[in-house]
Amino acid sequence: MTEFTSDFRHDLQRLMQWRRDVRRFRTDPVDEALLRECLDTFLLAPSVGLSEPWRVIRVESDEARTAALKNYQAANAEALKGYDGDRAALYANLKLSGMQESPVQLAIYCDDATAKGQGLGAATMPEMRRYSVVGAITQFWLTARSFGLGVGWVSILDPEQLNRDLNVPPEWSLVAYLCVGWPEELSDTPELAKAGWEERETALPIQSR
Repeated sequence: MTEFTSDFRHDLQRLMQWRRDVRRFRTDPVDEALLRECLDTFLLAPSVGLSEPWRVIRVESDEARTAALKNYQAANAEALKGYDGDRAALYANLKLSGMQESPVQLAIYCDDATAKGQGLGAATMPEMRRYSVVGAITQFWLTARSFGLGVGWVSILDPEQLNRDLNVPPEWSLVAYLCVGWPEELSDTPELAKAGWEERETALPIQSR
């Protein structure tokens, strides 16, 4: 059995604490070998039935990036309409995407029709494939942070439009659009908390049955 030291556990806790979602990036590039090392952690991730349903698209071309950015801008403008008063003013001033600055952008999909895994564990809960993708993203995110890279998850998007713009198979479902790069600054406090949008829980509520 592999045992980890208390120093390792302490560092792991700090890594999770400093994993914050990043929206403010420097534009300098990310070394390809470093990016590949981070992405290779997908290969270590657990997946239902060993299906490995994640599909990674590198969004690199000017055409694809422009389409994704326009998608976000339209979705963000629509989202703003759902708020009014002070909350609308606060929302309008939030920076919710690093898409204009981040040197690396990744669209992470789940292949809902994959034959790999033979359907084990997904027949009763097919959403487990997508949960597997989320788990893999978390491993990638923590690894990137350990190297000093920042990651931001953009969820204000029209998935169907992005699917068309990236020309992905119809059986793929969007799980995450990630911005990756070197952060302008480091903080262990979520940006939404700093902006006064919402507060983190200080204790985990647990129910018993």
